[in-house]
Amino acid sequence: MDLNSVREVVRPHGRAELAGFRPGDAWLAGGTWLFSEPQPGVERLIDLADLGWPALEAGEQGLVIAATCTVATLYGFEPPPAWPAARLIPECCRAFLASFKIWNMATVGGNLCLSLPAGPMISLTAALDGVCVIWRPDGTERRLPVLDFVRGPLDPALGKGEVLRAIEIPTASLLRRAAFRRASLTPLGRSGVLLIGTQAREGAFSLTVTAATRRPVRLDFAALPDRAALADAIDNAIADGLYYDDVHGRPDWRRHMTHLLADEIREELMEAAA
Repeated sequence: MDLNSVREVVRPHGRAELAGFRPGDAWLAGGTWLFSEPQPGVERLIDLADLGWPALEAGEQGLVIAATCTVATLYGFEPPPAWPAARLIPECCRAFLASFKIWNMATVGGNLCLSLPAGPMISLTAALDGVCVIWRPDGTERRLPVLDFVRGPLDPALGKGEVLRAIEIPTASLLRRAAFRRASLTPLGRSGVLLIGTQAREGAFSLTVTAATRRPVRLDFAALPDRAALADAIDNAIADGLYYDDVHGRPDWRRHMTHLLADEIREELMEAAA
């Protein structure tokens, strides 16, 4: 879609050129949402593409995903064999159910900053203890867990002039066993429920609920709980008003599917541990 209100496009090549963010400005990464509907308040686009951030950096500390890394690039990543939880990367990329054109333009950072419940990059990074690296306009930076960065639909925890630089995923999270479950109302529909369970070798279990809820919800256990304990924990952590309600699923359906898929994840990881 043409953005008829845009009067200027800026293409910075370094961090110093990012200063001066003002009302009417919008960060541009992939632009798959920005150009999908009218943006009457946007007058200047600040294109991040020429900053040259490495898309992916894998090392002893884990994986760093640049905010400008495309879904296609992430999908093509070949992780070290020692990272079992990296199997979640292609699962979450496929959860986009998007065309190759979207895959080659949409960015990981854009998905987080849009902060919609069905954002699969939110699901991936929240489940793997991702930490957002945020550049402040004064030249400093701050770090915030993905679980706190995504506050609700279209509500990322970004202040005026702040930009998401990268998401850091620690090695410890990538070493965990993982199980993935997703449901939608139609075979090619947007995710209505997306759950990821991970388990450390020592037994600690975490369940991350996304798509069903307005923001990511994380439940942590010292060990795999039984069915009743898991169900109680879900009900205690997710109030009825936190379940999302739109054309892709009613809250009561999302709640039911959350319980169903959570127990499937519990059983899968229990069998893997045995």
